[in-house]
Amino acid sequence: MRYLFIFLAFLSINSSSDNLYYFEDEIDETRFNNLIKDIRCPKCTSGSLSSSNAPISEDLKIKIAEMINENKTDQEIKDYVSSRFGQDSLYEPELNKNTYILWYSPFAFLLLALLFFFFRRQ
Repeated sequence: MRYLFIFLAFLSINSSSDNLYYFEDEIDETRFNNLIKDIRCPKCTSGSLSSSNAPISEDLKIKIAEMINENKTDQEIKDYVSSRFGQDSLYEPELNKNTYILWYSPFAFLLLALLFFFFRRQ
């Protein structure tokens, strides 16, 4: 009798569980997983959507899954997220006039450090 109860409990748990995100094929599921790793959680400090369970992150994951099922491209999805939550919501913001310093400052600092060490030797 005890084993029957355990079996029925296990069966009810498995039958009631459903995938929250439905995709036509594995390619779309892979796209979804890559996108939620590349997009920051709007509520969290520095975590991605994949590592967040915040309600806004769950809603955004559902929206991303819907957009993938509507055959939106990755760029269209990223544009939607950045227009809704700002340019900071993407881990790799696009290169434009507002982000030049973000993209080129590491190279400038490296060049300055090399020049400093080169002239200091002489």
